[in-house]
Amino acid sequence: MPTQNTYILAIESSCDDTACAILENDRVLSNVVANQKIHEQYGGVVPELASRAHQSNIIPVVEEALKLAKIDKKQLSAIAFTKGPGLMGSLLVGTSFAKSLALSLNIPLLDVHHMHGHILAHFIDDGQEKPSYPFLALTISGGHTQIVQVNSSSNLVVLGTTQDDAVGEAFDKSGKILGLGYPAGPQIDRLAKLGNPRKFEFPVPKAPDLNYSFSGFKTAVLYFLQRETKKNEDFIKENLEDICASIQYTLIKILFKKLEKAVIQTGIKQVAIGGGVSANSGIREHLKSMESKGWKTFIPPFEYTTDNAAMIGIAGYFKYLENDFAGLDTTASPRIHM
Repeated sequence: MPTQNTYILAIESSCDDTACAILENDRVLSNVVANQKIHEQYGGVVPELASRAHQSNIIPVVEEALKLAKIDKKQLSAIAFTKGPGLMGSLLVGTSFAKSLALSLNIPLLDVHHMHGHILAHFIDDGQEKPSYPFLALTISGGHTQIVQVNSSSNLVVLGTTQDDAVGEAFDKSGKILGLGYPAGPQIDRLAKLGNPRKFEFPVPKAPDLNYSFSGFKTAVLYFLQRETKKNEDFIKENLEDICASIQYTLIKILFKKLEKAVIQTGIKQVAIGGGVSANSGIREHLKSMESKGWKTFIPPFEYTTDNAAMIGIAGYFKYLENDFAGLDTTASPRIHM
């Protein structure tokens, strides 16, 4: 462990949020996120618009993070940034800025895997109990659905992953079919609380081992709604809450069927969730309910579920402790593996 405090400036720009955080060791001093509202009118993220917005946002966001943390740039120990996965244009903005800042300050550079950040966010000093190694992590977002065995901060093994679409996309595409705005996941979550989760039955896709598949689920929702609206054009409007509740119930069922299997296979009963979809109230409640089966569960605070730079900072801090630095020749990698 370092004998003096380590100050890390972290940058996250993998998709459509420009974020910067300042960490003092494992404690967050500031965590600033600039959201890009422009994508709402397109029903999804437009990569070119996202990268342009990052270029506009990154300097103000970094300046605000330093100001809130009451830290001068000269006090920084290292710069952490998201190397991937993500949108290439967006990643390049953060990568280029991080490399330039590290070079100008003559301090080390830390390249971080985006999904490592979502998992290691559980180790941010926020007063909550931390998981101990090894534990299982279910990472769920718009681009990822994975079951990961976390043996240490640098030893993370993917046990299962989606073979096609991620669960976040299943939420959003289902919501789009229903006529909900983007992103649809939070709206489905809200409406699901008012509906009957067993009103309509959707299939649970079959995928080998601990892997997932969601493309068939999206197709099943589409065909179901096409069939029912042919009979009654007001079907969606008259049953919206029950449809949302049934969609959410089935997606949770799909996620936990494989997660329970992973717990049995590994014998590891410490289970954490991470990623944007881990903000879903139904998923959080279901995970907590698994404590009745002897699981010990860990749920991140809401501010560390969606993309943020604090999670990149804590992952960078662990790399800093291990002297695992990146060279200036490092570059963004949109499809980087765990």
